[in-house]
Amino acid sequence: MSAPRILIYLLRRDLRVADNPVFTEISRLCQQSQHTFTHLLPLYIFPAQQVEVSGFLSSDSEQSPYPEARSPVGGFWRCGPHRARFLAESVWDTKKSLGCLESGLELRVGRVGEVVKNLLEAYQKEDGEIVGVWMTEEEGLEEKQEERAVRTSVQDAGKEFRLWADEKYLVDDRDLPFNRPQELPDVFTSFRKMVEPLRDAPRRALPKPGKLPPLPTVVPRQPGPFTIPNSLDDTISALLKPLEKGYGLQHPPKWPESAKSAHPFHGGEITAHQRIKHLVTSGSMSGYKDSRNGLLGEDFSTKLSAWLALGCVSARQIHEYLLDFEDGKTELGKGVQGYGKGENKGSSGVRFELLWRDYMRLCTRKFGPRLFRVEGFKNDTSTSWKYPGRDPEAKYALQRFLEGRTGAGLIDASMRELYLTGYTSNRARQNVASYLAKHLGVDWRNGAEWYESLLADYDVSNNWGNWQYVAGVGNDPRGEARVFNPVKQAFDYDPNGDYVRNWVVEVRELNDLQAVFQAWTLDEESRHDSGLDGIDWVEMPLKRIHFQLGRGGGRGRGSGRGRGGEKRRAGGGNAYRVRGRGDRNRGQGWSGKMDKAQAAGENL
Repeated sequence: MSAPRILIYLLRRDLRVADNPVFTEISRLCQQSQHTFTHLLPLYIFPAQQVEVSGFLSSDSEQSPYPEARSPVGGFWRCGPHRARFLAESVWDTKKSLGCLESGLELRVGRVGEVVKNLLEAYQKEDGEIVGVWMTEEEGLEEKQEERAVRTSVQDAGKEFRLWADEKYLVDDRDLPFNRPQELPDVFTSFRKMVEPLRDAPRRALPKPGKLPPLPTVVPRQPGPFTIPNSLDDTISALLKPLEKGYGLQHPPKWPESAKSAHPFHGGEITAHQRIKHLVTSGSMSGYKDSRNGLLGEDFSTKLSAWLALGCVSARQIHEYLLDFEDGKTELGKGVQGYGKGENKGSSGVRFELLWRDYMRLCTRKFGPRLFRVEGFKNDTSTSWKYPGRDPEAKYALQRFLEGRTGAGLIDASMRELYLTGYTSNRARQNVASYLAKHLGVDWRNGAEWYESLLADYDVSNNWGNWQYVAGVGNDPRGEARVFNPVKQAFDYDPNGDYVRNWVVEVRELNDLQAVFQAWTLDEESRHDSGLDGIDWVEMPLKRIHFQLGRGGGRGRGSGRGRGGEKRRAGGGNAYRVRGRGDRNRGQGWSGKMDKAQAAGENL
């Protein structure tokens, strides 16, 4: 019998079987009478520079050959506990789905290029020959480095290397109205108009393959000093073990009594489709445009971003669920308002946000390393940022910001929610990013890295691109002029104070909303009666943002002064009156209303 001819498919953020062009092509080829490979080895590597892998060491006496996976600016864990768990669940879900096709998924840890090189060398000593390595292209700087390393190893060995286009986005690269990244407009609205109507833009999703080649009978073991777990639970334990060292916070948030996570979801392709079906049948898709600025609960937004980030579901699969509902093609959602009546403002809003993810990814392609530079896409060198590594006062402010002890209720609630659950809402993210960058003037990259670590739905392009957008160095035409007033925003979007009270337990018993949103406004007697004496963020907030509630509900005038009474960096009180997306905009259609501002990391 001839030796097995093995094709390796290296998965990264394409953790799905259906609508996966690589699996579709492999399935097609394996059913032909002649093809270059007889076996398929699907492979997932936990990348050591992005995910801390010391928990996979064979024993406590072993040492990892890799430096700790920490961020370059703030020194945070690159992948925190919430995303680590969601990632492990997604990987094992893919492994299970491939097992149902009589295939599987081999797991490894290490540097991607090194792992592939080691496999190529190992199979020279085994019964089998690797004939090629396929992988899906991505846009991030590190991901490009991985692709180059794999290409070099494979081609040096005289084998086939193939890099596939990433098809998890709404508009296929082949259908973009330009060929060169430099032709991408620097303003989202211009891009949107180039590809509309969005309902007609996506290609059809690909079906799940019916058959795949078998796994090789012999697969080399993971090289030491690491051992690969044999179960999901053990994989999660290995990923979480080194993170028990914590984040160095002096006052880490604690879980409030009776608080519930808005993101209690598990990773994987199966759960992604279950979530979409729930959104359709519950009416949440149709109501998305009206509810998307919510702060509490599971269904005010789709919460699909974590699955999208890992490729557990594609944007065009979501689009097809919407099409079927709008056209009444299936029983799913029958009886729900809007069924069979065409596109509505909710489904239009979902497509809009899917396109924003496309745009951020294309911005990464266009600007490359500038995604991670403090000057941003704009190459803005005019801003005098405060750097915690050099400035003790900025370091102190950043520490309190990360702990959710700024004294601004909406900011503190969001930061505590993020730390404890791995999620915070679109509306909250905009305010958090604006607060750090424009109210405190601290290097915005610290916030982007903190989000990278803690968000379950972290996506390199959306996270970093959106932080740039709100910080004023990205592709927001208004740049530094767009400043969110977190007190006004709290009155507008948390009108009863439920969200802030949910996560900031110290203010739960307060009746005055102004005090809930800014406890420093309490007089000395009220502070004493409320048990808030001696709490630093109550008595000395990082920013005293003066705000008066006007006749129009949450509308009012604001001004901001720091602890020393200085005017805030971005233009004094008037800038607080700027409107973000979701504020009152007049005379615009569904898409126009939503173009005004974008989230800092999550768009669905």
